[in-house]
Amino acid sequence: MSEATKEQAREHGLIARVFHWGFIVVFVYALLKQLDAIEQLQDPDLLRFEMVFAMGFLALLAVRFTYMRITMPTALPASTSPRLKVLARAGHLAMYLSLATMAISGLAIGAIYSSGSPEGAGMRIAMFFHENAILVAYLSIGLHIAAAVFHRLKGDGIWSSMVPIWKETQN
Repeated sequence: MSEATKEQAREHGLIARVFHWGFIVVFVYALLKQLDAIEQLQDPDLLRFEMVFAMGFLALLAVRFTYMRITMPTALPASTSPRLKVLARAGHLAMYLSLATMAISGLAIGAIYSSGSPEGAGMRIAMFFHENAILVAYLSIGLHIAAAVFHRLKGDGIWSSMVPIWKETQN
């Protein structure tokens, strides 16, 4: 990587890195504890836990989004093409939107289920949004990882600005 390119890539601070990697831990936990069947929500303690978890997930996501927007809109070098900047922004927004939709639709599922009418159009709509939000989250996270690897291979400093391993070295 050239000295000029290294100077253009902005380093993410410790708080941003903790938000990034900590959120991954929370997301993986959410995936591991997912329900096998909606009927599991008959357990009031589980329903309450799921609702509180979804609210916490959404709050953490909002704080992370706000913090990253205020402190570091992008780490991309100034020389990055406008098209790539738009793609990076769209990819990040897709992740945030899908994760928020996942939590909001999960809250809707919980609310509908607790209202005593777990079958019907409302539940089908909430389930549709929830399942598709999960799919979009998987796709956008996969693209995010692919983009990170692309930047690592490109050697523009983006990888090293967030990832603690396989650091880029100066030529």
